[in-house]
Amino acid sequence: MPGLPALCLRPRELRRGAALTLVFLVSVATAAGTGCWDAAEAGGDVRTVARTSGPQAEDAPPGVGGAGGTADREAVARAAAEAVAEGKSGKKAAQEVVSRSGDRWGTVYDRGEYAAFAEDLDGCWTGVGLWARRMPGGRIEVDRVQPDSPAARAGLRAGDRLLSVDGQAVTGLAVADVVALLRGRAGTPVVLGLSRDGADLTETVRRERMRTEPVTVRRLADGITVIKVASFTRGSGERVRDAVRAAPPGGGVMLDLRGNRGGLVTEAVTAASAFLDGGLVATYDVRGSERALYARPGGDTARPLVALVDGGTMSAAELVTGALQDRGRAVTVGTRTFGKGTVQMPTELPGGSVAELTVGTYRTPAGRSLDGAGITPDLEAGERAEERARAVLGGLGVGP
Repeated sequence: MPGLPALCLRPRELRRGAALTLVFLVSVATAAGTGCWDAAEAGGDVRTVARTSGPQAEDAPPGVGGAGGTADREAVARAAAEAVAEGKSGKKAAQEVVSRSGDRWGTVYDRGEYAAFAEDLDGCWTGVGLWARRMPGGRIEVDRVQPDSPAARAGLRAGDRLLSVDGQAVTGLAVADVVALLRGRAGTPVVLGLSRDGADLTETVRRERMRTEPVTVRRLADGITVIKVASFTRGSGERVRDAVRAAPPGGGVMLDLRGNRGGLVTEAVTAASAFLDGGLVATYDVRGSERALYARPGGDTARPLVALVDGGTMSAAELVTGALQDRGRAVTVGTRTFGKGTVQMPTELPGGSVAELTVGTYRTPAGRSLDGAGITPDLEAGERAEERARAVLGGLGVGP
């Protein structure tokens, strides 16, 4: 199992040998929010390397609640130890304590789940290619399907209800547990029980090793460069910086963070640095101790910039959005973001499971706490957000 970092902002992988790990959660593994980062101080700067969310994560409804309660680490560890001593599941016992605590983002992983989530840091994983979310009443629903994945080829669609995985009912399960059922060795089959439009169906798909493309770039006819960041996996921050450097002189940029569930915090800070000349990106506290994240110097501070956001913009992506908005560097366009801004700390439990419990919060440069509130864009826009963004850039002198 990867070495446990000191601090997590919410799950999915903890960096080896890290001095500090904060997880900027996006959800749970099949779409809600996770993220972990590892921070080491150098010259006063906090360098974070964290991640927030795996290719399969659970999405809570945008803007729903904050961190809620906080589970007691000793009580969680004690429950796990007692269960293991009795030959029972330490993970299950620990999760019951976490659930009763009201810690919305707290969760418990076993060794296999934790190891599987670790590979997401590089933007690749083994699974079927679907994102799921937990709905009211404990229903598990397909949120979206990755193109050209086993799930896509089997005809799965967003909105399908997932009833079972290999015969095990999933209604009422935590999304992390559903994700664990979907994961496995490449080439092995998995049987999915589904419901669509009131009719039940069964699909058998084979797991594959898949990779996501975290950053894509396209250029519009009017000199605008659109940089779409799907997630902040390893190397994505530098790719954003490279895309900005390669943009036509005098052209504007749309930084599209819609649907971005987060990722490595270091990568998010590097991406923000593409548009800032040093300075504060965010602050965070852990048990009352405050620290800060700073952008690298030398970013492009003159190029007109619009950030596109929506209810799927979470965690580390909200960190970037908040920094650009608070520092007056970008006009934000779209709809209110998800609202995940709590810090989780991972603790290894007896029996090898890992509990991640809420211990603090992070704030934007202006001191805003986003947890449960999200970011309200400067200009509200739904389906026509890109059109609105082009108009904004045109008003800033971009284009004919």
